[in-house]
Amino acid sequence: MSVLVIIASLSLLSWLWLTFCQGWFWRTDVRLPSRSGAQGRPSVAVVVPARDEAEVLPLSLPSLLAQAYGGDARVILVDDGSSDGTGELARELAAGGGLPLTVTSPGEPPQGWTGKLWALRHGVELAGEVEYLLLTDADIAHGDRSLDELVAAAEAHGLDLVSQMARLRTETRWERLIVPAFVYFFAQLYPFRWSNRPGSRTAAAAGGCTLVRREALERAGGVAAIRGAVIDDVNLARLVKRGGGRTWLGLADRVDSVRPYPELAQLWRMVSRSAYAQLRHSVLLLAGTVLGLALVYLVPPVALAAGLATGDAPAAAVAGAAWALMALTYRPMLAYYGRPAAEALLLPFTAGLYLLMTVDSAVQHWRGRGAAWKGRTYGAPEAAVPLPAAEPARAERD
Repeated sequence: MSVLVIIASLSLLSWLWLTFCQGWFWRTDVRLPSRSGAQGRPSVAVVVPARDEAEVLPLSLPSLLAQAYGGDARVILVDDGSSDGTGELARELAAGGGLPLTVTSPGEPPQGWTGKLWALRHGVELAGEVEYLLLTDADIAHGDRSLDELVAAAEAHGLDLVSQMARLRTETRWERLIVPAFVYFFAQLYPFRWSNRPGSRTAAAAGGCTLVRREALERAGGVAAIRGAVIDDVNLARLVKRGGGRTWLGLADRVDSVRPYPELAQLWRMVSRSAYAQLRHSVLLLAGTVLGLALVYLVPPVALAAGLATGDAPAAAVAGAAWALMALTYRPMLAYYGRPAAEALLLPFTAGLYLLMTVDSAVQHWRGRGAAWKGRTYGAPEAAVPLPAAEPARAERD
């Protein structure tokens, strides 16, 4: 048995394990659970952290203001130090009616806080004694019954956190290449079925659309408990689950990101800014991730080509089987995004780009640039700092 056959066999075994023993991560049928048709919904505050979002706000905020909700609801947009008139634009967009809008500004985040979580904390405090909080990003557009369906699902199934992975844009060639793989890799790392299982150690959420029961959030320590987290959505789900809450995560049907990523550079930054944080800033985990990505995604096409070139038929056959299994598991995600099945064969190339993005994320951290986002840079989490006293809310209701 040649070395090439052994390496290709390890890759195939990895794919057999992933396909059948990793929570059926590749299936795309985890959607919002059945909802009750009862009328009369509990009170909800929609909290939208926004920093320099004037480009996308006209495509997203009106969808929130137009929600058809069967209870008391309002929208709180937290203007996180924007320099492009985000707050003023939000007020203008709310002039047409819909749910009441509050625009507020928390000021610069204190040491130990990320800007987004400082903004969320401010919005949550301003929301007061509502029963639910919908935490949604400024680039997310919602179907007109999105809020009602999220709350109904939480009420019907006793869930403390309900999160939907928004459908990202796939209009440019780079978006079509990178975006479906992004969701596929996320589901592979955090299988939705495992995350949704009570008592499971896996917990995840999608930060673009997360409904959380206020009592469950407070019981778990509130936003302050994850104040320095760059990957805030996963950490929020862990927080709620460790506090005894039930969580749910699935793919969305009518929740869409409107943020454009026309060039590879923008998508590269989207991934690289948090990849090393996901690895807990560990060199050992980075090395293991690089080796794992190479074995699982790069070995099949390379070993197939090498086997054909050298006449090593067993190696070519095993490598071809691994690549075929890879493509078959990727096909459902491509279908979810309306992409042709043939694009599944490009997954090794896309995975190679993700490998480079992950390494670049570590390099940027070592250079002191950390997770950069809209003018702010975050390094590894620091030791806990004292929680600052709440500032008076600077808000205006329109």
